Amino acid sequence: MPKNSKVVKRELDDEVIESVKDLLSNEDSADDAFKKSELIVDVQEEKDLEVEEGSEVEDERPAWNSKLQYILAQVGFSVGLGNVWRFPYLCQKNGGGAYLLPYFILLLVIGIPLFFLELSVGQRIRRGSIGVWNYISPKLGGIGFASCVVCYFVALYYNVIIGWTLFYFSQSFQQPLPWDQCPLVKNASHTLIEPECEKSSATTYYWYREALNISSSISESGGLNWKMTVCLLAAWVMVCLAMIKGIQSSGKIMYFSSLFPYVVLICFLIRALLLNGSIDGIRHMFTPKLEIMLEPTVWREAATQVFFALGLGFGGVIAFSSYNKRDNNCHFDAVLVSFINFFTSVLATLVVFAVLGFKANVVNEKCIAQNSEMIIKFLKMGNISQDIIPHHINLSRITAEDYHLVYDIIQKVKEEEFSVLHLNSCQIKDELNKAVQGTGLAFIAFTEAMTHFPASPFWSVMFFLMLINLGLGSMFGTIEGIITPIVDTFKVRKEILTVICCLLAFCIGLIFVQRSGNYFVTMFDDYSATLPLLIVVILENIAVSFVYGIDKFIEDLKDMLGFAPSRYYYYMWKYISPLMLLSLLIASIVNMGLSPPGYNAWIEEKASEEFLSYPMWGMVVCISLMVLAILPVPVVFIVRRCNLIDDSSGNLASVTYKRGRVLKEPVNLEGDDASLIHGKISSEMSSPNFGKNIYRKQSGSPTLDTAPNGRYGIGYLMADMPDMPESDL
Repeated sequence: MPKNSKVVKRELDDEVIESVKDLLSNEDSADDAFKKSELIVDVQEEKDLEVEEGSEVEDERPAWNSKLQYILAQVGFSVGLGNVWRFPYLCQKNGGGAYLLPYFILLLVIGIPLFFLELSVGQRIRRGSIGVWNYISPKLGGIGFASCVVCYFVALYYNVIIGWTLFYFSQSFQQPLPWDQCPLVKNASHTLIEPECEKSSATTYYWYREALNISSSISESGGLNWKMTVCLLAAWVMVCLAMIKGIQSSGKIMYFSSLFPYVVLICFLIRALLLNGSIDGIRHMFTPKLEIMLEPTVWREAATQVFFALGLGFGGVIAFSSYNKRDNNCHFDAVLVSFINFFTSVLATLVVFAVLGFKANVVNEKCIAQNSEMIIKFLKMGNISQDIIPHHINLSRITAEDYHLVYDIIQKVKEEEFSVLHLNSCQIKDELNKAVQGTGLAFIAFTEAMTHFPASPFWSVMFFLMLINLGLGSMFGTIEGIITPIVDTFKVRKEILTVICCLLAFCIGLIFVQRSGNYFVTMFDDYSATLPLLIVVILENIAVSFVYGIDKFIEDLKDMLGFAPSRYYYYMWKYISPLMLLSLLIASIVNMGLSPPGYNAWIEEKASEEFLSYPMWGMVVCISLMVLAILPVPVVFIVRRCNLIDDSSGNLASVTYKRGRVLKEPVNLEGDDASLIHGKISSEMSSPNFGKNIYRKQSGSPTLDTAPNGRYGIGYLMADMPDMPESDL
């Protein structure tokens, strides 16, 4: 708390006593019911205690063991699988090194300000997302519920990806790796290479056929894949055990789950740089394509990546920061975690492109060898004259430079007949230009590259162990974004809620481990998070900047941090960030409308992917996911605006007294002028007017009153004590 908190508390308590005297002075002598009620205020010079209303024992909120543990938790949540298999793809697709500039600009405009906003409200109010937005504005309390719904949707399929990674991790302890070669099949006469594998590749075949055993469409269930079902169960057991004690258990695991990926990434980078062709991959990545940078799509995808990279809107950021001390410098935390996330993405991109550069060189060498054999055949058949081949070139041991020289010569000499020869140019950049992201990068491209590594099982184990840690770090934050708000709001036992949450998620998650499960993962990834999360974050920004008031929020931050945040944040929160978020929302809706809803299905006969549209029921599911995710916002608004439910549970914004002790810090007693940080001197606080802002419960009433205008403003919880004369007050 700020250093002057004790003085402020005395002033606040004195103000309450004065207000009570004012209240008593207005007492109607004929009001017997009023005389039977008492209010006792006892000055406390202790630290703030967050207490369940009506409880007999004060319940102090858990806290992080150290600042390092908290930073690692936030880093573990924000740095996830997207940094390894989404950011490198976007960097390659959208201009290479030129993509880093729009990403960095949007990190400063959208990322850091909104990340700072979520950290600060969570730290000050010390509640999960539901409690925070109920506090800011009860009518916008649905924002917190929407965050929980989106978190749960994401957790359902995100843990399936961890299950896939567990499967590959368990299969990596073999020499050679099981996806190194195509399997052989026997028929009546002789042994053949599996046709599906021969048409694609060993790693592609292993992913689609051995791991997923995928069906040909989303409508073809194919039953459960028992291997992936076991892996999904193991993934949920790991998450449940890590989260069952809250931050006391997950916080300690963060030391390993957050730091280990960096060890692996650095080891991979060093190893990859020693491989042939790695520099080609890095050069390809950082070669800027400035003309692409001016396209609107680049900025839209960069903004979306910034948005998801920091975990905005999920509630995990708010939940983790709610366990901080109120005087923690959350501005420093916001900047630090944001830049760690950015540099992690750059580091992961370096590793990915170094490995892909090595893989491209291996593929290119095979291409050159195959095409050289074709040229030798054409020379023997007389299709190509030996005279055009330079004498110093040995086609049986040809280098890449010599091959490209021969290729260019043949192309010029056989200009009209060249297409009939079916020769390939075998350019490394052609291989590197093949955009690969997501599961295709992790389970196909990267696994294929590792088969060419010396001691490939070791590197495979390290790689998938890194992915498991990245995934678990994000899962901890996602589950915390669900558990913490529910525990704070409904006062249930965290252990029981965690077990129920994980068990229910596993049961629902069985749809993702069918043979068609991969298509459902794509559906949830595309429709359950993007638009709902954008809407949630826009509403968060609006709630703080316009409903609560940006000037009051800045004053709150000044009181909490001990210094005034830069004026930069004022303009970002009030003008720039809302406009950017609304633009991103519109662009995302337009892009979704222009892109036909569908998925890439694996066709066994063709041994390749083919785009298929969702069936009608699939479209209904897609729309339902988006509607369900955002539905709590209008529902809660309507319920509280129209007072459809008598919410007598009180609110964080209320002054609650029990056993003569201030349980919750008082706020400005004028309904619309409530402040997050209660550092105002008593002269600045208005005295309550009887019958307007103060609602006094009669003796024996177990609940709190709420203001008739729907604001959960001021209420008194009366202690059940014997009657006392007014002089004792």
